[in-house]
Amino acid sequence: MNVLITGASGGLGRALAAECAGRGWNLFLTDINATGLDAIRAGLQRRYHNRTDVKACDLTDEDSVSSLLDKFDASDYRFDMLLNVAGCDFEGSFVDRLDREIQKIVMLNICATLHITHALLNRRQSDHRFYLVFVSSLASFYPMPLKATYAASKRFLLDLACALKEELNDSNVQVLSLCPGGLTTTEEAMEKIKAQGLWGDLTTNRLEIVARETIDRALAGHSLYIPGIANRALWYLGTFVPRRLIAHLLYQRWKKALQTSLHITT
Repeated sequence: MNVLITGASGGLGRALAAECAGRGWNLFLTDINATGLDAIRAGLQRRYHNRTDVKACDLTDEDSVSSLLDKFDASDYRFDMLLNVAGCDFEGSFVDRLDREIQKIVMLNICATLHITHALLNRRQSDHRFYLVFVSSLASFYPMPLKATYAASKRFLLDLACALKEELNDSNVQVLSLCPGGLTTTEEAMEKIKAQGLWGDLTTNRLEIVARETIDRALAGHSLYIPGIANRALWYLGTFVPRRLIAHLLYQRWKKALQTSLHITT
């Protein structure tokens, strides 16, 4: 199995890389963080002795992506799985965000994911099964004040994955949407989880478990994975509540959490 992972130097990307390497698969890791990629490759090869190739790439830059794709073509890479992990968020009031921050969310979460997905689907081996995973979010199911652009971008990925699963059903392509709640990917993320109190604890999942279950479910042909009983319960209950009320409740929750987070980090 040959696997491409975007956003590979982040917490979830690292966990997925370790899971795939542990299964004996060959990896190609890309991220904007070249130093992080080199460190991950060294660690994986030392522990698992698998083939791990890396190339730094800014997925929002056309020339950088072209260089990455040229490397695939020149080396005749043929991938069996794409894990679309790369993404970003800038929390807070929409009007208080910088224009470049809003654009970056859309460019990375949506445009870059579309670009790399389209490129690999057109380079896949038609006689081999191809596994396609989109890292969406529990936020994709709700209108989320103070995370409005991020949640909307993740909803785009969720709907895209659903449509592609149907569209590619007869083309030997399996499509999975991963919709996690909180993940302990960085110190900043851990502080934000802590700021949410009990809700943060209930909706947070261990990276290693999420990585393992994501790969297992992708291979099994599942279309949706929401990690954690609490998160699945929230998703189910949310189907019965008017979206306007959900937006109001989430605004109250996130406003309090952001205020607490700001107090913690000062």
